[in-house]
Amino acid sequence: MNVSLFLWASMNMHLIACWNLLALLLTATAADLRCRRIPNWLVLPFLGAGVTISATVQGWNGLRQSLEGIALATAVTGVLCWLGGMGLGDLKLCAAVGAWIGPAQLVTALVVTGLAGGALALIWAAFHGVLRESLDGSSDLVAGFWAKGIQRHPSLILDNPSARTMPYAPAIAIGTMVSFLSN
Repeated sequence: MNVSLFLWASMNMHLIACWNLLALLLTATAADLRCRRIPNWLVLPFLGAGVTISATVQGWNGLRQSLEGIALATAVTGVLCWLGGMGLGDLKLCAAVGAWIGPAQLVTALVVTGLAGGALALIWAAFHGVLRESLDGSSDLVAGFWAKGIQRHPSLILDNPSARTMPYAPAIAIGTMVSFLSN
């Protein structure tokens, strides 16, 4: 493949990914805000389309980048799911994003997602009048990590009916769209 064709394919893939992911993220955010679920019928086809389009537009390199993006998203968000702080819908949404943007851009998206998630959590807690309780729980969690290693915190997991949870798709959407501005 000559250099100009490779650059053309890369630029077009970036635009294709941006617009498709914007549609996915807006729909996933609306669903997560409305019913606290990100449906499989939404994210799984996008994940498959990301792999297919990446491979079609960029060949084997695109396929490799797509699969590496899925693996990175699954590894990072899988830990958070295992700890009980994130749902599988969020994991699948991140994997779909990884399929479209690959690992390099996904690193930026995940960092910004974490920052946006932290800011949104503070706003959410303040809005619901539980900011002090949330900060106390967070400090317990961090202190527990230092003392006992990475373990689930019984009062902060999604399975706990008394846990205060917030939808995380908005943070994923913010992180992903900001990652397009940095590339």
